[in-house]
Amino acid sequence: QVQIVESGGGLVQPGGSLRLSCVSSGSIFDSNAVRWYRQPPGKQRELVASISSGGTPNYADSVKDRFTISKDKNTVFLQMTSVKPEDTAVYYCYVPAWGAWGQGTQVTVSS
Repeated sequence: QVQIVESGGGLVQPGGSLRLSCVSSGSIFDSNAVRWYRQPPGKQRELVASISSGGTPNYADSVKDRFTISKDKNTVFLQMTSVKPEDTAVYYCYVPAWGAWGQGTQVTVSS
């Protein structure tokens, strides 16, 4: 059983930056693809960014050129820059090969 834990969320002003982290109970990130999803208030969960087992990133159009996903053996990061109010959501980390979700971390963008 793999456990996923996200952290780094909080309140940030528009135009600011935030870095989310995702850790697992085992060293699974090095050899697996990982995804960041988010769920805005009252909306469905949506894919934000993914990174392949080999480290190739992909982004939703809404965050391209603002967010950066990266990983090492034990942690996956989502660097958020130039944030907007519409980035407000609960952010989740997901490892498809394990079917493992974290509990999410709240990001609120507001002045």
